[in-house]
Order: sequence, then structure tokens, then C-alpha cells
Amino acid sequence: MSVHLEQISSNRCHGGWLTRYRHRSATLDCNMVFAVYLPPQAETRTVPALYWLSGLTCTDENFMQKAGAQRLAAELGIALVAPDTSPRGEDVPGDPEGAWDFGHGAGFYLNATLPPYSRHYRMHDYVVHELPALLEAQLPLNNRRSISGHSMGGHGALVCALRNPGRYRAVSAFAPISHPMDCPWGQKAFSRYLGEDESCWAAWDATRLISEASERLPLLVDQGEADSFLKAQLKPEALQIACTAAGHPLNLRMQAGYDHSYYFIASFIDDHLRHHAAALLD
Repeated sequence: MSVHLEQISSNRCHGGWLTRYRHRSATLDCNMVFAVYLPPQAETRTVPALYWLSGLTCTDENFMQKAGAQRLAAELGIALVAPDTSPRGEDVPGDPEGAWDFGHGAGFYLNATLPPYSRHYRMHDYVVHELPALLEAQLPLNNRRSISGHSMGGHGALVCALRNPGRYRAVSAFAPISHPMDCPWGQKAFSRYLGEDESCWAAWDATRLISEASERLPLLVDQGEADSFLKAQLKPEALQIACTAAGHPLNLRMQAGYDHSYYFIASFIDDHLRHHAAALLD
């Protein structure tokens, strides 16, 4: 039986359609909302999709409203898919202290193993498997996929690609949490979702996964030099060292004057879309 997609809103944009949907996720055991931009080409054929994973406190709306990606996506003929950043709902546990960097809006794109979070917080399986299967069955999307994201979502994009060789044609990230095992955001999330055994954390850390990668998918990473989270949380230098040691192709671009905001993303999103298009439309 097919999963029902409830349309929340739909807006004409650059000749295509930006639509928000709600559905019941079996993987996350809750209702989920996501957004899809279908370019004009999708009216006559199936199109490839770039999955965008947003950062802490974000929803499916931030990227679609602020990045300005639809214009070039319409020109290239690429769909944009923006899932939410975590499971949500009254039955879904959040941060016990009500903090913004864990729980609702902070799913970290992993599969939690520690109760009570293990029931709902399986964003990795949702993003990699459930959501693409649903969309490719019910919307004019083919099975050519790529993945990108920002901050926590940049971490998610790198990890999804590294853990699932052959699943994505391209990967990129903006200001990713590159080494979450070694930063406060990651340590808080990993200890609560996965437990205190740090040997279990490495499977969700891009810097640690690089050496084991069976597919050398080139990484495009943009990082603002004026990002207030750069040194304490993001640690792109750790990713660069790991890639150099493993011979993994990495184009790390340090951008002078840019911060962590969507002004930064909007400034370089076209470069990322063309990076993905080169693989998706080949």
C-alpha cells in the first residue's frame, strides 16, 4: 500500500513548483514534513534530485526560502528535496533541558541506539532509504541522487555518502561539522543518541570514515573564515588531514569574510549545484 502524501502548500517558482508535503514515516514512527522543488522539466520526464540536509534548529523551509537555489535548479533540470532535521511530535522526546542543540531540530542524521531516542531518531535511514523510495515512487524523480547540506546537515551529507557507496552521484557541504567526535555539539548528540562508548561514534564521523571509504567520491566543501563556529565546532582541518592521508579527493574552499549564515550559502550555492549537475546529468 502506497504512503499518502498530504500536500500542505504549493508555489510556482522559476517555471517549476515548490511543494511541501506531510506523511507518516514508518522509519521515524511519526509524521514528517518535507519540501520538494520540481523544475519545469519534470512536467515531461523524470529528473534527478539533490537532497539538502539543513542544520541545527532548521526545518525543511530554511533552504527553500533563503538559499536561492531554485533559479539554477530550474535551468539545469534538477529537483531539490529538503527533509526536516529531526523527527517531531508530542510523543518524540527532545532535550530534557530544552536546549536547541539536541532533540527536536537536531537529529544529527544518524540512527540512535539508546532509549528513548532509538524509537524515533533514525534520520539516516529516513534520508537515505525511506524518503527517496517514497518520492521516486510517487513523484517524477529518477534514481539519480546527490546530497549536500549545511553545518549539522553538512555532517549528515558527508556521512550519508561515505556510508552508502554507489547511492549518490555527488556530495558537497557548507561549513560541515567535520569531526563531531571532537566537538561539543557532536559529543552531546552522540553520547545521548549512541551511548558513552566512543567506539560506536566513529561510524557517524566523516573524518573517521574517510580512511575506510570504498568509494572515493570527490568532496566539495565551502567554509567561511569568519564563521564563529569554525574552531570549536566545525574543524575542517581534521577532514583535510584525513583526506590527504587516505588520498580522498577534497576541494576545501576557505571563503574570506563569510560567516555561518544563509548569506554564505546563497553566495556559493550555484557552484554546488553545478558540481552536482556534472554528476547527475552525465
